[in-house]
Amino acid sequence: MSGSRPKTVQNYLPDGNARSVRVAEITSRTVQGTEIPRQKLQRTGEQDETCRVGVYFLFGDQGDDATKPAAYIGETENCFERLRIHQGRKDFWTTAVAITSRTRSFTKAHAKRLEYDCIRVAREAGRFRLKNDQVPTEPHVPEPMLAELQDNFEAVQTLFSTLGHPILDPLATEQKRSGREVLRCAGRGAEARGTYTEDGLVVFEGSKASMETVSSAPDAVLRRRKSLREEGTLAEEDGALVFTEDHSFGSPSGAAGAVLGRSSNGWQEWENGDGRTLDEIERQS
Repeated sequence: MSGSRPKTVQNYLPDGNARSVRVAEITSRTVQGTEIPRQKLQRTGEQDETCRVGVYFLFGDQGDDATKPAAYIGETENCFERLRIHQGRKDFWTTAVAITSRTRSFTKAHAKRLEYDCIRVAREAGRFRLKNDQVPTEPHVPEPMLAELQDNFEAVQTLFSTLGHPILDPLATEQKRSGREVLRCAGRGAEARGTYTEDGLVVFEGSKASMETVSSAPDAVLRRRKSLREEGTLAEEDGALVFTEDHSFGSPSGAAGAVLGRSSNGWQEWENGDGRTLDEIERQS
């Protein structure tokens, strides 16, 4: 996540339920994020925070840890009214987040630029499968407005991470792993590299997975590899299965199973350059 300065994030629960509507804001910023479970959408029509100009995000279920969760990003002059339309038109989403201004300072131009930046960064981050059919062209806004939005963008990233939707946070790629230790998982023709992060195990682009699964492979491994191939994350190249992009798995064992094509204890299968297992590095140290 961008930025490492201390921040105070406040969460307001309008109906006192932490699993219902949540309004998150950073005390030193004017942007705020309102998280809305789909079944609670009508409830938010009573809240002024959502009936404003802003950018909205629709999030689908995670599914298994091989499948990227689906998301959609848009902008509107009234977040609640647009979400109400999408409730009847889009079936995939279970949760929405509306990004608005506490001071009502967002204009249509602010929203269009913020939508453009969010879609661009979300695509680069690669954590979610965006369902946007079209990518907006870069809108031209006055330089003072652009500086204001760039200053607030870090706050938007923080709000999404706080709400449990790190759609704007880049994965720890091999080129940008922030000092994290590179791990290796090999066997049965597989040769994978990755790193352990707060999100789980990130397998790096270019890693090779076993071509076939063993006959005793559990259904979870079979489904995981099938999903990865259908989405194009695993593709056959020169007689090998290769990761076409960096991919985050929810657990080390899920990553090892996808790489090796069999039931695997990822805490033992992933090792560093000195032969120490991930279990020794993370859990025994």
